Amino acid sequence: MDREKIIQGVRLVLEGIGEDVKRPGLQKTPERVATMLEEILAGYSRKPQIEADISEAVAHNTIIIRGISFYSMCEHHLLPFFGEVHIAYRPAQNRIAGFSAFAHLVETYARRLQLQERMTNQIADAIMEQLQPEGVLVVVEARQLCVSMRGSRKDGVRTETRAMRGNISADVL
Repeated sequence: MDREKIIQGVRLVLEGIGEDVKRPGLQKTPERVATMLEEILAGYSRKPQIEADISEAVAHNTIIIRGISFYSMCEHHLLPFFGEVHIAYRPAQNRIAGFSAFAHLVETYARRLQLQERMTNQIADAIMEQLQPEGVLVVVEARQLCVSMRGSRKDGVRTETRAMRGNISADVL
C-alpha cells in the first residue's frame, strides 16, 4: 500500500467536507486512517491458501465448520460489512485441512475491498481448487453498514449468499 497517498487522500477528504485538518482532534487522523487501512485490508498481502495437511479416513463424510466471524469493507461505499461464514465440504481421498485453515482462508478474502457475493464464491473456489473435495457449500450471513447507515437506512437487515460446488446437498447447512 502507498501510505503517503492514503494520508494525502484522507487530508483531501477532510478538507472537502469543510474540516480544519490542523485542529487538534484531526491532526493525526490521516495517519491513523492509513494505519487502520493497512490492518483491515491486510488480505492483499496474503495468499489465499488452504492445504490438505491431514489425511484421515473420512470417505463420504461431511465436515461442517460454522460461525467463522469476519469483518470486511464494501468496495462500493467503503463501509464495513460483517458476519459469519459457514462451510460444509465432503472430502475426497481423505484430504482434509485443519479447522483453523478455513478461518485463515476466510480472513484472507475478507480483509480486502469486497462484495459479499464475490467473497462467498472465492472461498468456495479456493476450497475446491486446493482441497479437491467431492463438494463444498459456503454460506455467508452478513450485515452491510451501507444498508444501515445510508440509502434505505434499515438496521438489522442480514444478507445471505451461498456458493455450492461439486457433489454436496444444498440443505446440509
